Amino acid sequence: MNVTMRQLQCFVAVARTRSYIEACAIVNLSQPALSIAIKNLEEALGGELLARTTRSVELTPEGLEFLPAATQLLSDWERSLDDVSNLFSLRRGRLIIAAMPTFAGTLLPKVLARFHQLYPAVNVTVHDVVAEGALEMVRSGRVEVGITFDPGAVDDINFEPLFQDRFVTALPPGHSLLQRKRLRWTDLRKQTLISLQKPSSIRQQVEASLLQSGVLLAPVFEAHQLVVVGRMVAEGLGVSVVPEISANQLLEMGVQCREIGPQISRNVGVITHTRRSRSVVTDAMIQVIHDWAEQR
Repeated sequence: MNVTMRQLQCFVAVARTRSYIEACAIVNLSQPALSIAIKNLEEALGGELLARTTRSVELTPEGLEFLPAATQLLSDWERSLDDVSNLFSLRRGRLIIAAMPTFAGTLLPKVLARFHQLYPAVNVTVHDVVAEGALEMVRSGRVEVGITFDPGAVDDINFEPLFQDRFVTALPPGHSLLQRKRLRWTDLRKQTLISLQKPSSIRQQVEASLLQSGVLLAPVFEAHQLVVVGRMVAEGLGVSVVPEISANQLLEMGVQCREIGPQISRNVGVITHTRRSRSVVTDAMIQVIHDWAEQR
């Protein structure tokens, strides 16, 4: 059965006006074209819907039965078109982002404030997960976009850099090393170290830098997230090496940070899947993120 929305529009227009002339004006068709549309609809359905005389147009019993269904079909069709149009124009929608906690808890709120100002009808959900978790959520399709450290050469992930983040030493209040503005990796040799748990990419990079300076990373305390590491440092349990992006968050806990050299850094950026198309709302968010990064 081949029934078109145009045929339904013609039928409903005639049924409501009981006039082919008035219906022609509503659907913007000539009378012959309107008559052909009604005829084709009736042939597709298998019987007459309209009984036309020289003076009037009446609905057949089958036409009366079909009119509410046809009206509902047109209403659903128009609503669906409006919904899609609103998605493309960002008048509605939903976006889910995966962001590493150091970004989600410090810089992301500024990005979200700008995005909400531009697109107030779009709902945004943020998953603050470790860097590796953000990568996995994008790869599995649970989110379209993530913000994390450069994952390196990964075939199915596209990475768009935003800025470089260097590593700093996190020290508890009153620590003797706070007297120095800049530290070296060898200064940590005799310190009680606090580290992220394996297989954290941050830990791997810190461990490699320590080894290059002849320092073996043998943490006494380990945690899954940097905020927990920060709390441990604040309590005086030891020192740690963290991304500078987390410095302000740690400062609120009473933790002080110092530069450490030779300096190492990592790119922070946006990740998306290379083999999945991106929604309009995702593209809009990525653009806002890049605009924010350029003004940072």
